[in-house]
Amino acid sequence: MSTTLVRAVCPHDCPDTCAMLVTVQDGVAIAVKGDPDHPPTGGVLCTKVARYTERTYHPDRLLYPQKRVGKKGEGRFERISWDEAIATITAKLKAISNPLAILPYSYAGTMGQVQGESMAARFLNKIGASFLDRTICAAAGTKAYQYTLGKRLGTDVEQTQNARLIIIWGGNPIASSLHFWTRVQEAKRQGAKIIAIDPYRSLSAEKCHQHIALLPGTDAALVLGMMHVLINEDLLDHDYIERYTLGFEQLKIAVQEWPPERVAHVCGITPEEVLGLAREYGQGAQRGEASMIRMNYGLQRVRGGGMAVRNIACLPALVGAWRHAAGGVLLSSSGSFAKNSVAIERPDLFPQEQAQRTINMSNIGDTLLRESSDEFGPRIEALIVYNSNPVAIAPESQVVAQGFAREDLFTVVLEHFQTDTADYADLLLPATTQLEHVDVHASYGHRYMMANNQAIAPLGEAKSNTEVFRLLAKAMGYVEDCFSESDEEIAAQAFDFTHPIAQHTNWSELKTQGWSKLRMPDAVHAQGGFTTPSGKCEFYSQQMLEDGLPPLPSYIAPYESVASNPTLAAQYPLAMISPPARNFLNSTFVNVKSLRDTEGEPHLDIHPQDAAARSIVSGEMLRIFNDRGSFVAKARVTDKARVGLVVGLSVWWKKLASDHKNANEVTSQKLTDMGHGPTFYDVLVQVERI
Repeated sequence: MSTTLVRAVCPHDCPDTCAMLVTVQDGVAIAVKGDPDHPPTGGVLCTKVARYTERTYHPDRLLYPQKRVGKKGEGRFERISWDEAIATITAKLKAISNPLAILPYSYAGTMGQVQGESMAARFLNKIGASFLDRTICAAAGTKAYQYTLGKRLGTDVEQTQNARLIIIWGGNPIASSLHFWTRVQEAKRQGAKIIAIDPYRSLSAEKCHQHIALLPGTDAALVLGMMHVLINEDLLDHDYIERYTLGFEQLKIAVQEWPPERVAHVCGITPEEVLGLAREYGQGAQRGEASMIRMNYGLQRVRGGGMAVRNIACLPALVGAWRHAAGGVLLSSSGSFAKNSVAIERPDLFPQEQAQRTINMSNIGDTLLRESSDEFGPRIEALIVYNSNPVAIAPESQVVAQGFAREDLFTVVLEHFQTDTADYADLLLPATTQLEHVDVHASYGHRYMMANNQAIAPLGEAKSNTEVFRLLAKAMGYVEDCFSESDEEIAAQAFDFTHPIAQHTNWSELKTQGWSKLRMPDAVHAQGGFTTPSGKCEFYSQQMLEDGLPPLPSYIAPYESVASNPTLAAQYPLAMISPPARNFLNSTFVNVKSLRDTEGEPHLDIHPQDAAARSIVSGEMLRIFNDRGSFVAKARVTDKARVGLVVGLSVWWKKLASDHKNANEVTSQKLTDMGHGPTFYDVLVQVERI
């Protein structure tokens, strides 16, 4: 009996990017555990990834290429060979006269740089396909952060336990960032105060000292109120403002329009909550204590989501929180890494004489139904889906399904399981899991470069994403050397190991050691060093003005709320958000029975006051609806949802719900104020008993 231990990385869309140790016995992975020596992981995996062998060896794994034999959406397929699959795809793509009619759709099914956008990007660049604007998660906040601070660097998560005030803004780290939460608890034991700002009293908010349950989409207004108090009560670090910021005098005037009373009215909270939060933040800084804000992505999924992130990003510079290693703000650490995207994606392969087109993934429903036009370009004729499940996760799901149901749309799906999207494929190709291929990872929650070594041979006839696109490139007759590079060779190029933050290691050392921390200062902005045009934190942004946006922090009301759209609210009076369920990760893990059994079935949390007005009691089946569609969920009457808000924890596979629908039936394809991101949490609905 032969037993080995293989270093690997969790590939999923989570800021923790855990280091894993895979125990392999006679070629079979028998256990997956967290690496105890990796500081962010500390030997602990979440309940989802701790069961990774259950997912890898799941009886429903796709193991052979298949072609559709029923109608689109029915999910009926028959097995074919890889030769037939590659030949069919090649023939279809060659028959398309304008390559811009070919579109990829991919996102964070894996966060790896090799199995993500490396060989796939090379192939699609060479063919001249339309580009995909991958906006569906972080686009609004990324753009806002760029305007205000520059690169997404942020506080080192390993400093969290040293903060004396931690504000968890728009996130539920118990479900979505377990290792950050562990450090929060350590800070709490050392006397730190923990505050959650979230419309919903999540598992994490319940365990904080204070929970401020503001209305969805009003975060930017709350920050303006904080700024009003900080400035008017002189809870400021004037030296830091003078040295390292731009536009303070304009900001000082602008926030006078946002006294706590007005903010409280907009946010649906009390003036005392606004005053208390601002004073807690400012007075602690004046005592020399580190104050940390951990933003997450929930707060940016509304019309003014970008502005909300921008406003929050301004706060640490006002009070000098960046002076402390445990101070400042963390949205994402992904800007820290010296990635070598040009080398692994090869944008130079795109035909120089050909026009380019970029499609926003958040509008995939409308895009697939759009006809050719001079403005839009050619209609989409071929769609290649990998690392994503758009029929389940994209907004306005009914329209998305209509687009995928087009008989004249040739759709290829690379997948582990027969997802909602896979049911619409013409060709369904079996993909390898993280245990079956090589990859390299950055992180958006910590500062470690990570290597994933292949632990086991691919199951059945599964192939890695890179191998599928290599085969397609060969069949298309592409002869460039880059299409012959192995995954190891691509991984070796993923980071710029000549950069000062990464030059202490290389790919060979990385895959042996498993991980290596970037060489960066603990407090990245202690002396400014912002990568904005001015080199400062820009309270006033000339670039925003030139882009048609307010140059100063401001408030942009939701598309759909009682205050901003009273006519719509008269028909659909309840706001709805659909944050991740604890046992799922986006739509991943929904088909793992042990996790689904723990989650139960789709539920809708509704406040007792709103339930009583509709004669709803816990356990009843509800219909949640608006003009875009409807879905069914079981009522949970609870004050975790504030008055006027319902919460549908997501994202369920539609085929595994009783009505074959999920919360995205009622979400909108409207976009955020900046970054062209989706507005999943900018939704009004009505709820009724079935």
